[in-house]
Order: sequence, then structure tokens, then C-alpha cells
Amino acid sequence: MPINLPKPIAAYFAADATSREAVADCFTADATVIDERKTYRGRKAIQEWKAASTAKYSYVAEPIAIKNDGGQTVVTARVTGNFPGSPVDLHYTFTLDGDAISRLEIVQ
Repeated sequence: MPINLPKPIAAYFAADATSREAVADCFTADATVIDERKTYRGRKAIQEWKAASTAKYSYVAEPIAIKNDGGQTVVTARVTGNFPGSPVDLHYTFTLDGDAISRLEIVQ
């Protein structure tokens, strides 16, 4: 059963699946991404983060659950690819600012 994602989050997962270069466009200009205990600030850094992770691994992230938690949206996605431990369920915690993402933290 498909889940109903807010528009900016749906855009993020769509861009990540088809045009990973466009992922940074889903964020505010001064957004923050935290992934693998590293922090990336601003669209340029986010674009470089996504390019590096895409060059390192091929993967598909399929959202399987969503919940709202204190102004944040937590999406659980099953991530399958050519990385150690695949598949894995990751938790994407999004903070939205209008129609864009201002913060994203990805943890297992």
C-alpha cells in the first residue's frame, strides 16, 4: 500500500531515484543534511554529498512508513543496493520549510 508523502519529501525520493543531481533542488538554500555522522550545509554541499554517495553505491530507497513527530516527518525507507548490509531500513527525519526541506537526518 503506497504511503502519502508531503510534496517536498515525495520530490526528494523521486529525484533520488531518477535524477540524483536534482536532489539538492529539494532543499532550502541553507539546508542541513546529516548522513553517516557527517553534516552538509547548503545546496552545494548537499549536491556534493549526493554525488559522492551515488558514485560509491547504486541503491534504491523505497518509503515504507511515515509518521509525524514534533514538527518533523520521519520516513522509514527500505534501501537496497550494492553496499554492505543491504537491504537496510533507514529513518529519514525531515524538517520542512514551506515547499522545501530545511533539514534531513538519515539514521539506521
